[in-house]
Amino acid sequence: MTIKRIIPCLDVKNGRVVKGVQFVQLRDAGDPVELARFYNEQGADELVFLDISASNEGRKTMIDVVKKVADAISIPFTVGGGINSVEDMKNILDAGADKVSLNTAAVKNPDLIKEGAGAFGSKSIVIAIDAKFDEEMGTWRVYTNGGEKAADKDVLTWAREAVELGAGEILLTSMDRDGEKNGYDIEMTKAVSEAVSVPVIASGGAGKLEHFKEAFVEGKADAALAASVFHYKETSVAEVKAYLKKNGVNVR
Repeated sequence: MTIKRIIPCLDVKNGRVVKGVQFVQLRDAGDPVELARFYNEQGADELVFLDISASNEGRKTMIDVVKKVADAISIPFTVGGGINSVEDMKNILDAGADKVSLNTAAVKNPDLIKEGAGAFGSKSIVIAIDAKFDEEMGTWRVYTNGGEKAADKDVLTWAREAVELGAGEILLTSMDRDGEKNGYDIEMTKAVSEAVSVPVIASGGAGKLEHFKEAFVEGKADAALAASVFHYKETSVAEVKAYLKKNGVNVR
């Protein structure tokens, strides 16, 4: 049985961790290095660090912060935001990250996935998909640039394409659910989990312990990512894992 992972997420802007609702109304949540160290000690399985304004501001990820976070933790660490080339990926991995997360750049240039997988292996390439339900399409539409631009792609088609090109993991965020704390988008998570052969990380909507179980049992996710419930001490990684173990979900 697959061991399910719990992954805190650090959305970083101007060197600080922030959290909002549906990608807006951001508020400060603390120092990325301190939070990374805290989650490492708490028993998080991995950590995701997203430089959320890098793509929109047309700049590179904050390498110095990545290095400091990498030095502070001993768990696997994924970094995304402003990564546009194989050289950018190399710089992030050299700074101490275990994986890179591609979103906007991969949608614009899908071959970047193949190039990254060829250079560093599929296990190092995570494709982050930000999506929300589109009435016109009748399915979930992919968004880029920190959720600001609608792409001409639906989630299932893009997820399959990304995996064929060499993505080793999908980080799937529901923009409709982000920060709402009403639970993950189970329907979308399950659809993507069943459509691809690589692990899927559910993201967007965690508000209580039951939501994590739903993501794994009903959504068939391999990992569950959360931010505000951890940052603002509404629950902890340890509490989530204890609850999941008690309810028959296989966690470390």
